[in-house]
Amino acid sequence: MEKLSNGFRDHFSMSDNVSPSAPAPLKQPFVIGVAGGTASGKTTVCNMIMSQLHDQRVVLVNQDSFYHSLSEEKLKKVHEYNFDHPDAFNTEVLLSCMEKLRSGQAVNIPSYDFKIHQSIESASPVNPADVIVLEGILVLNDPQVRDLMNMKIFVDTDADVRLSRRIQRDTVQRGRNIQNVLEQYTKFVKPSFDEFIQPSMKYADIIIPRGGDNNVAIDLIVQHIRTKLCQHNLCKIYSNIFIISSTFQIKGMHTLIRDINTTKHDFVFYADRLIRLVVEHGLGHLPFTEKQITTPTGSVYTGVDFCKRLCGVSVIRSGESMENALRACCKGIKIGKILIHREGNDGRQLIYEKLPKDISSRQVFLLDPVLASGNSAVKAISLLVSKGVPESHIIFLNLIAAPQGIHALCKKYPMVKIVTSEIDSSLNRDSRVIPGMGEFADRYFGTDNYKHSKVANLKLS
Repeated sequence: MEKLSNGFRDHFSMSDNVSPSAPAPLKQPFVIGVAGGTASGKTTVCNMIMSQLHDQRVVLVNQDSFYHSLSEEKLKKVHEYNFDHPDAFNTEVLLSCMEKLRSGQAVNIPSYDFKIHQSIESASPVNPADVIVLEGILVLNDPQVRDLMNMKIFVDTDADVRLSRRIQRDTVQRGRNIQNVLEQYTKFVKPSFDEFIQPSMKYADIIIPRGGDNNVAIDLIVQHIRTKLCQHNLCKIYSNIFIISSTFQIKGMHTLIRDINTTKHDFVFYADRLIRLVVEHGLGHLPFTEKQITTPTGSVYTGVDFCKRLCGVSVIRSGESMENALRACCKGIKIGKILIHREGNDGRQLIYEKLPKDISSRQVFLLDPVLASGNSAVKAISLLVSKGVPESHIIFLNLIAAPQGIHALCKKYPMVKIVTSEIDSSLNRDSRVIPGMGEFADRYFGTDNYKHSKVANLKLS
């Protein structure tokens, strides 16, 4: 795992290989897995996250509820039983409960009594929710359980702190004596942590040092979860939305290009990096055919051959900022231009267009870094469709998108693919993207005076 640099490093880390959120079936909840060693502060972290997501329907499912009940024979040798081993849990029942919750069904979660080491009859009813938090020492160990999660968190706490907490918990809450707790820790807990729990940290999207004591990390994670929830909800509605992998490397670049104090040089540098990522992701949605080639070793390699009849169309002026990235990825690609004039808050007038004559036979990348109300995008796409371009042959590339623009575009042209790096919260009364990043074209091409103005939002694009 890679730690965040500079000021973020002491607070938390996020891997650069976070899987992008695939379009989810309607009504599926957002599942967060929280793992970590015994007494690492997992439950505290979960409670803090849940308290800040008070406006969402959130439920907590604890892996501890799914321990196997011990037989009479095992109870006689309970001090020889490893409760920190994967086999101690009834993962089959856990998976069944989670699948039902994900499909919108209420479930009864087993209740486990740690004093008698038995599942008791009074199961806990859990209703479906928008967010499911699954917490436990080994929730990241099993690949089937991991596959249920939209976000994976590992709570990383010092071993001495965890041991002292375990002693206090097991003696006070579970009626055990200190000697037995220490013997169990030495014989089972620590070896299982080293063999099963700590290795599962590599699957985490986010690592939280110091657990519940790390308030800054919790706050940032909740912000990130809210962003992902917004994206997740839209992806449940529209299958044509594609969001590039969200990591804190990308979040850091967004922080820089959104900052009013960022210089033009840095704005262009980080905007170009994000644009390149969006373009590369967009290229992955082109049709392809299977192709076999021979490598220099004489071996046959079965790969793919992408469609070569491509073109780009930039919406003047901000869309021109994305042309260099497209040219860098697609050598010799033709690029057309569209100029659309804004009339009031809702009106759009086509002023100028210059497109390849054979555009109807090409896959088209429509370039505009911001999707706000969607009016300009709808106008541009309607022009392309009138030129004979099939709706399904258009891929709209942008850096940020507002939910209102996504709704407008997807309802009008549901076959157009939208590839973006982040979905913002909303539009304000002036139909400007919030939080936005200012007048993109002015900042990119150096024609802005927005730093000397009180307005630093995004004009309708």
